[in-house]
Amino acid sequence: MNDASSSINDTSNPELRSWVESANAPRCDWPVQNLPYGRFRRAGGPAVWHIGVAIGDQVLDLKAALERGRWSAEQQRLLAPLALGDLNTLMAEPAAARSSLRAALSEALRAGSDQQALLQAALLPQAEALMGVPCRICDYTDFYTGIHHATTVGLLFRPDNPLLPNYKWVPIGYHGRASSIGVSGQQFKRPHGQLKGTADAPLLAPSQRVDYELELGVLIGPGNALGEPIAIVDAEAHLFGVCLLNDWSARDLQAWEYQPLGPFLAKNFATTVSPWVVTLDALAPYRSAFTRPPGDPQPLPYLDSPFNRSQGAFDIELSVWLQTQRMRDAGEAAVRLSQSNVAEAAYWTLAQLITHHTVSGCNLQPGDLLGSGTLSGPLPAQGGSLLELSQGGKQRITLPNGETRAFMEDGDTITLRGHCERAGAARIGLGEVSGTLLPANLVNAALAPG
Repeated sequence: MNDASSSINDTSNPELRSWVESANAPRCDWPVQNLPYGRFRRAGGPAVWHIGVAIGDQVLDLKAALERGRWSAEQQRLLAPLALGDLNTLMAEPAAARSSLRAALSEALRAGSDQQALLQAALLPQAEALMGVPCRICDYTDFYTGIHHATTVGLLFRPDNPLLPNYKWVPIGYHGRASSIGVSGQQFKRPHGQLKGTADAPLLAPSQRVDYELELGVLIGPGNALGEPIAIVDAEAHLFGVCLLNDWSARDLQAWEYQPLGPFLAKNFATTVSPWVVTLDALAPYRSAFTRPPGDPQPLPYLDSPFNRSQGAFDIELSVWLQTQRMRDAGEAAVRLSQSNVAEAAYWTLAQLITHHTVSGCNLQPGDLLGSGTLSGPLPAQGGSLLELSQGGKQRITLPNGETRAFMEDGDTITLRGHCERAGAARIGLGEVSGTLLPANLVNAALAPG
């Protein structure tokens, strides 16, 4: 497969309607044109996980759908692992097979489908579904594609040289910790680590500068053999879909530990993903041209293709919302801190990340997660982190209720939201991902000197 095969098909037709009436609401995240995959179990039921598809305010349980619906032998083969809660097997399928199943699900859920009577009982209200991490994630790599974020942070620490010389030539990334990835609703404790103040020696203490990072998560489909790079014209065939991602950060731990090898404890304590994976097919109407500002170097040939230049970026709107403990206690809704757009924020495309990751011969696997890095807009108010919005803690943000923030405080809940909207296309959403900071544990006595 080459990249030119990634195009809009009938499943994205904006005129389509679903027999699930809630999917036809104008601002619905989950119309029939979307059909994202997620892993869920029934609230109050046995701890048995199924894969489902979001449609309106419902989940189509693919186990029940397999049992009740009419499907071809090939469709039954593709649905069988999903009925057992296994998304990774579908992720490993070729793009054509994944697209064919999406088309079958779209046909079954459209208004007028002869499957309606059969599948009605396979629906579960999303309010009754407990969502999990959507797939088995074995490896996680976090990139640094947000050029406005990189420039703003660079200015805070290197005013005369905010972007290092390699930034515009190579997609910068580091390998993160997959074991601490959780799903939306994740609660995590304020992390401990070494802090370096003005004293000669650092001390072990809770981070005082916990922050969020507004990111896009990229989930890998079919992998590649060890030693066999993925060419950029084939890269999107290895991309299953995207989700929202918050890669929490302890800025003060990072400031002390990141030289010379980069983040460690500052990033490994928690990463949170949204529960629904929006497929590449669903994103097809929202492609954008990938361009570089005049005077910037063009990508090296292995990171370049005509299709990547003409359609490699994606027009996805993102926003960040904060609800403090005081707001929650008062019944007050979250307030928006910032918003940005992926196509405007990212200096590298998703295909370029996959190609560069494998050019060394690294083997990706189905379900591997790539983080985009913080996706900030070009304006100061579009920062994708508190580090940017507060100018490194120098300018506290005043909230509508009078509270102020430079970095997160205990009880704060951060929610990231995303959607795609364009004339001539159906609006689709990425949903949301939220996480809450809890107070730090007391340092275990075993860690103290005896």
